[in-house]
Amino acid sequence: MSWLLLIAAGLVEVAWSQSIKPTAGFTRPLPTLICFALAAVAVYLLSLAMNGLPVGTAYAAFTGIGAIGAITLGIVIHKDPVTVGRVAALALIVGGVALARSTEPGG
Repeated sequence: MSWLLLIAAGLVEVAWSQSIKPTAGFTRPLPTLICFALAAVAVYLLSLAMNGLPVGTAYAAFTGIGAIGAITLGIVIHKDPVTVGRVAALALIVGGVALARSTEPGG
């Protein structure tokens, strides 16, 4: 259950990362409210996941999921460039999250 909460937290973090730009520097009230709400939900879900996971593993996976999602959405939606370096970075992040999961005590 902790891993499911962590995955949910990571997915909300991806949504949060995409909600920052529409705030226009936190000058637009509704997008800013949505941005803050998404951040709060992400951290809340992360805190629940940490009840059953080591803090380091949980946070590394949380930020990894967020980074993977943000980079992927940047490429797909915002037409960010696909470079060898970006693909290598994604592979390293995925590998790191998988390694953290597979070497978790009791995991």
